[in-house]
This record gives sequence, structure tokens and C-alpha cells, in this order.
Amino acid sequence: MRKGDRLVTVAGHAPTSLHPSTDPAMANRSLFRSLAHTLRQPPMTRNAAGGVAYAMTAEHILAQFAMTGCMNATYYASAENQAAAVVELARRCDARFVAQLAVYAREKGHMKDMPAILCASLSSRREPLAGELLERVFPRVIDSPRVLRTFVQVVRSGRVGRRCLGSRPKRLVQRWLASRTEEEIFFASVGNDPSLVDILRLAHPRPQSPSREALYGYLLGKRHDPGLLPLIVLEFEAFKKAMKS
Repeated sequence: MRKGDRLVTVAGHAPTSLHPSTDPAMANRSLFRSLAHTLRQPPMTRNAAGGVAYAMTAEHILAQFAMTGCMNATYYASAENQAAAVVELARRCDARFVAQLAVYAREKGHMKDMPAILCASLSSRREPLAGELLERVFPRVIDSPRVLRTFVQVVRSGRVGRRCLGSRPKRLVQRWLASRTEEEIFFASVGNDPSLVDILRLAHPRPQSPSREALYGYLLGKRHDPGLLPLIVLEFEAFKKAMKS
């Protein structure tokens, strides 16, 4: 007991000193000092604005892009930089994570461009698992003509490492076309970059019926039997003639 130490008496117990240096029940200070030191120094990086920010894993950053990315120029980043960042991050992430993120971003986030870019990145990976995953998620992610056009556009751009569809993506596009009705195919012909005509020329789908063959011929500007065209196409052509008269 040093001079000046205070004592506290608790009923039934001996007096206890409150002096911190003599309290045997105190926690290991060196242990908690080192832990606090570690917590105060997380990995740091620079954000697009040039400020100091916490560094995140590739999966974390890619998920943020997938759910919030607009693929347009922002105040600090251009559309080109964002697209390049997404492609590079997808390469660094596990193929299964990329596939799951593509489905989540499309079905839960209702995003269009980002899920298509993630599927395009899977199509360029050489490991067999990536191809198998693409086969599984393609129908869930590429569920509209708009998303299909984005997927084909990204693949042809060369950003993900290829400039042609290749056998597997071509087969998936053929399945997409075969699973749509003739009316849906006709409505899908609205849009560009690429147009449905461009996609038909790239994928070379085989028509399953005479009416589908006539529809493909009509869209591609080839010879076809007008009597086999779907009713909606005939009505459209009649409308155009009425507008000209």
C-alpha cells in the first residue's frame, strides 16, 4: 500500500485498493494496446476523387459496381474507366461469385448492363467451370432483347478478351431465340447496336418451323413466303402501306 492509495471496504470482504497499478484484476494492457493499434490501421487506398479511402476486396468492389453502376460518365470517372474496372475485377474474382452476382444484379437489382457484362466476362474465361456456370445463369440473366443486345455488344467489343461469339455463346443465343415466340422475335427487332438482324447473322439460328423460317427471311431481307409470316408482321406491313397511300 502506497501513501495516497484509496481503500474501498465491501461488506464481508477485505479492503480493496483502487490504484490501477496495483490492481491484479486489470486486463493485459499490452494485448489491448496492440489490438487497438491494429484496428486503427486498416488497408487504405485512393478513391476516384483522389481522397483517402478504405481498401475493399475485389468481390466487394465488383458487387458495388454491379448494383449501382450506370456505365455512364460520372463526376470523377468516365464510362470507359468504369467498364475497364468491371472487366478487370471480374477476372480477379472467382467464376462462381461472378455468376451468382450476375443473377443477383439482374433479378434483385433489376440492372441491365452490368449483368450482361458479367456474363460476357464468363464467356471469355478458359476454365471449364466458367462455361458451365454461364450455361446455367444465361437464361436467368439474359431475359430480354435489351440485355441480349448488350451481351453481344460487349463480347464483340473485345473488352473481355474476344471479338466473336464463339461456339458456346452462339449456342446460348440460338437457344434464346428458339425459346421466344414469333411475336416476341418481331418486337425484339426494335433496337440497334447491335440490331436483331446483326444478332441473327452472328448466331445463324436454325428455324424450327416454316413460319419461323419466313420470319427470319423477312428480317434478314431474304427470300421468303409472305403467306407464312406471323399475323403481326402482316398487320405491320398493311399499316405501312396504308400510311403511304
